[in-house]
Amino acid sequence: MHATTPPATSPAPTLQRRLGLWTAIAVVIGSTIGSGIFRSPAGIADKLPGPLPMLSVWVVGGIFALCGALTLAEVASALPQTGGIYVFVRDGWGRLAAFLLGWGQLVMIRAASLGAIAITFSEYFHRVIGIDPVAPEHMLQVRLGAALAILATGTFNIMGVRLGTALINLTVLAKYGGLVFIVIIALAIGLPQSGGHFTPALPSGSFTTTAFGLALVSTLWAFDGWADLSYAAGEVRDPQRILPRALIGGTLLVIAIYLMANVAYLAVMPIEEIRTSKLVAADVAQRLIGPGGVVFVAVTVMLSTFGTLNASLFTTPRIFFAMADDRLFFPAVAKVHPKFETPWVAIALTAGLGAMFVLLRSFEQLADAFVTAFLPFYALAVASIFRLRGRPGYAPSFRVPGYPVVPLLFVVSVVYLLANGFVNPESRWMTASVFGVLLAGVPVYYLTVGRKTG
Repeated sequence: MHATTPPATSPAPTLQRRLGLWTAIAVVIGSTIGSGIFRSPAGIADKLPGPLPMLSVWVVGGIFALCGALTLAEVASALPQTGGIYVFVRDGWGRLAAFLLGWGQLVMIRAASLGAIAITFSEYFHRVIGIDPVAPEHMLQVRLGAALAILATGTFNIMGVRLGTALINLTVLAKYGGLVFIVIIALAIGLPQSGGHFTPALPSGSFTTTAFGLALVSTLWAFDGWADLSYAAGEVRDPQRILPRALIGGTLLVIAIYLMANVAYLAVMPIEEIRTSKLVAADVAQRLIGPGGVVFVAVTVMLSTFGTLNASLFTTPRIFFAMADDRLFFPAVAKVHPKFETPWVAIALTAGLGAMFVLLRSFEQLADAFVTAFLPFYALAVASIFRLRGRPGYAPSFRVPGYPVVPLLFVVSVVYLLANGFVNPESRWMTASVFGVLLAGVPVYYLTVGRKTG
């Protein structure tokens, strides 16, 4: 008898490098522009009730994001691997720090972010169909709508990279174009009518360092997303060339539209009215083009937030995928779908947690918790450049200009914001509780994967 030859086993499916430059830039913009530019201006103007302080905090937030993007552009070009910030923290600061990043993402950060964005989407969806989302009897309905939006975008991303990125490209054009339209009509129609509301530039009592710090946290919520492309670095074509260009180019485009949008708001409305406007862009559009303007802005917000949900569920599940691949998480989470070639278990886990969180927390609770919890890991990822530059084999295709000032400025800013959170009575308890949850990951690490690997 002839010996039978065992059947050849097909290789396990892996993630493919399919993202080009435009899609990579769209991921940066799509992950960043969500609800923040529509919801944050009122709270920022309330803390800093003067045109100059209000605009200055957006400038500082933009500089903060740009310093981070410039630094991560270098690190990502040297380490173009799936997981992004997780990889940078792991290689720069070790497995415990990387585990804590993943732990924070799992129990709080990503679910809080998805929940806050999804609530805004659901509110405006209900508003467009004629249901008051603020009414207490509709609260559960709004939150269920938010949970369904998270699950839907998770499903789109499981079904393939092409479908997920096609939705990102489409919604980016819609949201960026919508903001550009608002800017144009405000400056072309509103500014000649009102003459603008830029004076007095610095009213008495409109600026304190504590209030500036609190307002900056709100600004950073609006800017968050500039680093999300790095999570999918393992799926970017020619990453040494495309990653730096997309991170920097996408961040600059976001900074430009945010600053123009705030100038446009002030061109039409005085600061005192912006302070009380829940949706300042809609109020501006209504004054200039009537009720149709409100519908236009509401649809823009819906597209914006739905697009950000989709982009977030494309990028951030790659953290859990990379952790599982590193044996710092359940191995099953590293599975790639045999047909769609996506990290489907990681995406399903992220979407499921986001849907659960959105049923339990308000927008404000979710947004504040997200920013506070993720800032330390942003700082660690950026500061990893100081450790990595001295190591053999570190060969980035892009080097951050202004080194070491640019990354150091980012890290110092994070320390200031976190210290301000502990000092200020309004945010002290929330900041302490967030850090308590993050530090609870230390014993979890040593009782589980740390014991096995250490």
